[in-house]
Amino acid sequence: MFRGRRLRQTAGLRRLVRERELRPQDLIQPYFVVEHDDPAFKQEVPSMPGQYQLGLEALLQEAERARAQGLQGVILFGVPRHKDERASRAYHPQGIIQQAVRSLKERLPELTVITDVCLCEYTSHGHCGIIDQGRVLNDPTLELLAETALSHAEAGADVVAPSDMMDGRVAAIRQRLDGAGFAQTPILSYAVKYASGFYGPFRDAAQSAPSFGDRNTYQMDPANRLEARREAEADVLEGADMLMVKPAMPYLDVLRDLRERLDLPLAAYQVSGEYAMIKAAASKGWLDEERVVLESLTSMKRAGADFILSYFSLEALRMLHESG
Repeated sequence: MFRGRRLRQTAGLRRLVRERELRPQDLIQPYFVVEHDDPAFKQEVPSMPGQYQLGLEALLQEAERARAQGLQGVILFGVPRHKDERASRAYHPQGIIQQAVRSLKERLPELTVITDVCLCEYTSHGHCGIIDQGRVLNDPTLELLAETALSHAEAGADVVAPSDMMDGRVAAIRQRLDGAGFAQTPILSYAVKYASGFYGPFRDAAQSAPSFGDRNTYQMDPANRLEARREAEADVLEGADMLMVKPAMPYLDVLRDLRERLDLPLAAYQVSGEYAMIKAAASKGWLDEERVVLESLTSMKRAGADFILSYFSLEALRMLHESG
């Protein structure tokens, strides 16, 4: 007779046979950095308690505290002062992300800095590409994405992460980076990014909601699973070094599919809506926040994620440290 409880009798036994372990090095903290007259600017995002829009100096202070707690990597999202139809501040040498990368690498050179490569925060219309007669143009957008990625690499980014979901963007970015002497800069592709309702709080924080229509013509249909394989395999062929599934928990089946099919490092993004739901329920006393945070992050590791982008990263680091 099988008796599974034999190996659950003590905490020591449970740790001994644990199949997946969440580790401090698995966690990446997202930050929203704002082009602001006051570099110490810090404003909480109402729909994301505990997360902030940060001026440049405030970002550096937050990153220093996080690094002291054991955080090893961040991903940056920019909120520019000015927006236009061609997202010119996305690839400007003195754009907010370019400034933030240079400052972080100067003050915290050992911190892994990943940059989100997209145009939606920088366009006046909030879409991820160039617009013509209400349509997002794919191929003309690639040039701007490649220019943005190059500007991030030139500023010192360790990894560039295209999140736009334009076809062919990984190949365009790889070609531009290689041609400019940045062949060693890795690409973390948002290979599988669904048109999800879980992004709402992020769009508040990054001020990136589209001014018309939606993103269904370039982000993936939540009903599709096989398409995710095609998207991921295409990005591998184009030169991606790492792949991401976004959102995380609603798409653990997709994450598992990719883990079984591909051998590149895989990331899961626990997005703003996932964070906000847990925070809201915890504030009502409806669930144990710490327990649910660790359980949710562990589920992503179990499904196959090598590392996780999460707004809970700093809280999770504290929990892991306290648990020994």
